[in-house]
Amino acid sequence: MDIFSVLTMIGGLALFLYGMKVLGEGLKKASGGKLEIILEKLTSNKLMAILLGAGVTAIIQSSSATTVMVVGFVNSGIMKLSQAIGVILGANVGTTVTSWLLSLTGVEGGSSFLLQFLKPSSFSPILAMIGVAMLSTGKKERHKAAATILIGFGVLMIGMDTMSNAVKPLAENAEFTNMLLMFSNPVLGMLIGLVLTAVIQSSSASIGILQALCVSGAVSYSTAIPIIMGQNVGDCIAALLSSAGAGKQAKRAALIGLYYKLIKAVGFMAIFYTLDAVFHFAFLNSPASALGVAVIHTAFNVISVILMYPFTWVLEKLAYLTIPESAEETQILEATKKEIQILDPRFLDTPRIALEQCKNAAVDMANYAKDALFMAIGLMDKFDKKTSEKVIDLEELVDYYEDELGSYLVKLSSKHLTAKDSQELSILLHCIGDFERISDHAINIMESAKEMYEKDLYFSKKAEEELEVFTKAIKEIINTSITVFQEEDLNLARMVEPLEEVIDHLNSEIKKRHIKRLRKGKCTIEMGFVLSDITTNYERVSDHCSNIALCLLQLNEENFDTHEYQINLSSKDNVAFMEKVKQLRECYALP
Repeated sequence: MDIFSVLTMIGGLALFLYGMKVLGEGLKKASGGKLEIILEKLTSNKLMAILLGAGVTAIIQSSSATTVMVVGFVNSGIMKLSQAIGVILGANVGTTVTSWLLSLTGVEGGSSFLLQFLKPSSFSPILAMIGVAMLSTGKKERHKAAATILIGFGVLMIGMDTMSNAVKPLAENAEFTNMLLMFSNPVLGMLIGLVLTAVIQSSSASIGILQALCVSGAVSYSTAIPIIMGQNVGDCIAALLSSAGAGKQAKRAALIGLYYKLIKAVGFMAIFYTLDAVFHFAFLNSPASALGVAVIHTAFNVISVILMYPFTWVLEKLAYLTIPESAEETQILEATKKEIQILDPRFLDTPRIALEQCKNAAVDMANYAKDALFMAIGLMDKFDKKTSEKVIDLEELVDYYEDELGSYLVKLSSKHLTAKDSQELSILLHCIGDFERISDHAINIMESAKEMYEKDLYFSKKAEEELEVFTKAIKEIINTSITVFQEEDLNLARMVEPLEEVIDHLNSEIKKRHIKRLRKGKCTIEMGFVLSDITTNYERVSDHCSNIALCLLQLNEENFDTHEYQINLSSKDNVAFMEKVKQLRECYALP
């Protein structure tokens, strides 16, 4: 193998890795964010979570990307740790689809036109050319996404074919053959597979490289199998890196991926080589093929998921043993469990008492959401890792409340309730949803504060002053709406909507002022994105506060129509409302 063959192989590898990147990006664009929504919503059932993890990974062609996405969901509180396990297991199955596509490089053409056409060197250039034509002429975003997929797949397969052709002469190279024999040692083979995957951060890509080497005929199954095991373990590096600086739950999610892959790889190696010592598998000395690698990779992952399915709790337990709950975290959780015990099932037969208990629990939930929001806001002035973790803990606490309260209220709804009790129950269900969403916005604000801290970003003096005014308005509307909910103060409830109107105005005005500063070069686009994220979250928090106040008015006033009420409020003829808005605008005037 001369220098030109080496250059050809490097070029093929470059095309292969670039094609895989382009293909993945195209598939993500084509999904339009729907995959994330599906993962977020449909992971409560463990089997469904596994199937979704497999399906999403098969579509985006990257188990690393799926796992990183899951770590993000867990960190933001959208997904629970127990739900994440199923998705992580499924992702390992979904990633095997790529190896089957790449095994087409092993198809022998012969005299059959169909088999000849199935070779990547035959159909890949056609796909790439179609993709280029679509990219040049297509105007719609979905057409461009489809074009990117075709180009990425075409480049990927051309790169794979180029690599395969370049390494074919290596079969006759004694030095290369002897080097590969070293990797038939299970430990060395696993290490090389792990390191290769960790470097390129894609098990699909490293499996593809192994399949390309198999075309040379110099790689035996005794070498390929340990490398495949190592590649499966190395695939978790991206998730571990993404969890750095995240909350404890996100770190636990990344560790679950690591432990699962270590258990299945080490377990397989121990069982397989014990059986080999007894039965002496003859096929281990045979040359491995691209198809054979795909079969082993798939069988290994599918069998591992089936065996681990009943024992997913073990992975969660290991994660908690590695990152134990802090005393404060445990204390909060225990306190909450005691508080939530007031939702005793025995009260269901006396709905009035049960509703009162639900109201008390909902008030606690509201205060936890408020605490999370105020802590997150404080992080913008001075970021602190412990405080950010406490925000995450409180958000998880609010989620726990929503689950418990929601389940209890659904059970209560099946009992014989008066018309007023039924209305109060439906409004409680609605309000706990608003409290939960407020805690979600607290997480978003905390992440913006974290981004500013990590990137050493600062607002301009003017932006700081404007945000300070906005923050005061948000704190007032939160405090007011929770007092309204707790005390059912209808007069105070009518004060929420004028303040919400002022907050909408502040949000719009601050964004306009930022654009002016941007044009004058007094601010950056990057800081503009951060500012927009914060003000948008503020504005949405105020929307939820408005919902809470309107719910209370609806409960306590007969023939109350929310839509009509809001139309009347915004009417210029409503002098009292407009006067209150004017007073609040003066109170929260931007400097």
